[in-house]
Amino acid sequence: MKRSIVGLAPVLAVMAFALGAPMAAADGVQAGQLVIYDAWARASAGPARTGAAYVAIHNHGGPDRLIGAATPVAERAELHTHIMEGNVMKMRPAAAIAIAAGARVALRPGGEHLMLKGLKAPLAEGASFSLTLKFEKAGAVTVTAGVLKAGAAGPGDPHGAHHRDGGQHMHHGGDHPKKQP
Repeated sequence: MKRSIVGLAPVLAVMAFALGAPMAAADGVQAGQLVIYDAWARASAGPARTGAAYVAIHNHGGPDRLIGAATPVAERAELHTHIMEGNVMKMRPAAAIAIAAGARVALRPGGEHLMLKGLKAPLAEGASFSLTLKFEKAGAVTVTAGVLKAGAAGPGDPHGAHHRDGGQHMHHGGDHPKKQP
């Protein structure tokens, strides 16, 4: 009797999800109860040795925290935030970025972001690179970040309107992403 691997696909998908393996979602990558989507960076300005990467995260479960990141295009990736000191906006390293239960968090220009230090080569518009995000509960997940033109506001919205609401209205294909084997 022959067995079809196609019939095992749903079982394998459920097992992978239960074990916390990253899975493709409708418009993102799923790790545990988190869906990570819209990973991007701006093209480098000349020979700059630093850059920034941005990503959106939708939490379909309990609270989690982004606690680190890594990428092969830079010597290190650090979590950063902006704080207001007096009348001056300053960038500071952050130990973690909270992802509240049910929240949608957008790392974006002018806010929380991933600082890429020691770029090994300039980030070129149209290129892409892997970016590994480390979460306290969901573990590590690798996504692909696309490089947009210098000064871009984000993917799918060249004028920045998509991000003006602080990332609260970002959409990744529905409230419950489809899991694919």
